[in-house]
Amino acid sequence: MKITKWAAPAVMAVGAAAVLLTQTGCQEEASAGGLDPKIVADSLFAVMEADRAIYTKKVIARIKAEGKIDAVEEWEDSGNLHIPLPAQMFRMGAERAKGSKYNKSGFFYQLKSPWPINKQNKPVTEVEKEGFAFLETNGGEEPFYKEEELNGKKYLTAIYADVGVSAACINCHNGHEDTPKTDFELGDVMGGVVLRLPL
Repeated sequence: MKITKWAAPAVMAVGAAAVLLTQTGCQEEASAGGLDPKIVADSLFAVMEADRAIYTKKVIARIKAEGKIDAVEEWEDSGNLHIPLPAQMFRMGAERAKGSKYNKSGFFYQLKSPWPINKQNKPVTEVEKEGFAFLETNGGEEPFYKEEELNGKKYLTAIYADVGVSAACINCHNGHEDTPKTDFELGDVMGGVVLRLPL
């Protein structure tokens, strides 16, 4: 999958945050005066959330209003001029960040949901399920943090609410042929960003 010019700012910002992570370390550094892993996770998420919200509000909403080009799921395969959906942009950024030479810590992130359009984005681990239950209980007001072991490695798993920030998000999800939920409203928690930092 190609990374378009739209992805460059997001990838650079996440890359910069990854450098922060690798330079500050995780748990060992926190006890020695370095940054707490939760602060690093929050900082990485702040960049991700800002880039995604801006792309959705300033790019997607604008092109839909102008009607010249559109954001569609099959953006690469259509014969017309289309751009990726916000979730696709997010996934491409996650893939690029995971494989970046600057990601020396090995952090990674994914967009998941209890109501995924794409079934592979459903919570899988017990920690993910617990995290999404927590977000549902508190309305996404606070992130969820818990240590988790995957394939013999320990991670801080942080889950942040993914909130519907524009009508474009809501309408796309509610009207998609594969959606398991059709009554999202603006401000609803539609899923979450699962971010894992190695400890």
